[in-house]
Amino acid sequence: MNVLELFKPVTTFVFDIDGVFTDGNIILLQDGLQARQMNVKDGLALQMALKNNYQVVIISGGYSEPVLNRFRYLGVAHVFLAIKNKAVFLDQFFEEHNISWDHVLYMGDDLPDISVLQKSGLACCPADAVREVKEVSTYISPFNGGYGCVRDVIEKVLKLNDHWQYDEAISSK
Repeated sequence: MNVLELFKPVTTFVFDIDGVFTDGNIILLQDGLQARQMNVKDGLALQMALKNNYQVVIISGGYSEPVLNRFRYLGVAHVFLAIKNKAVFLDQFFEEHNISWDHVLYMGDDLPDISVLQKSGLACCPADAVREVKEVSTYISPFNGGYGCVRDVIEKVLKLNDHWQYDEAISSK
């Protein structure tokens, strides 16, 4: 079976943040704030998925107001931070929103993501994910976290479903 066939039925994208949208590094600033860097191309792909009525869920064990603001700015309604057990939380969220795990693409990079990857219809990770995550992932992006791995998987799904059309109403943010 061609792995690309597994991308076509995806209706819901779920992403971890650190190590997926970011390279996993945190810059500690003098004032105690922590800074992260995200890829603009990942942001545009998120907007294109939303415009084409895909569900997008962001979930993380950490908490950061700037991260929350970034995803809200991009139009993501389902951003869940400080979640200790992602699989249990997502079970409840999916039940409430009538989402089947079979249609979920999950991308994570580290040990707390394994239980969610194992339940997902399509388990994905960045190229620089830890070994244990790679072992349970169906698709390993050729891109590292923070360097386009999110764009990579969203683009595959949208292209396979003829939804990869740029609309000037979406700005690259």
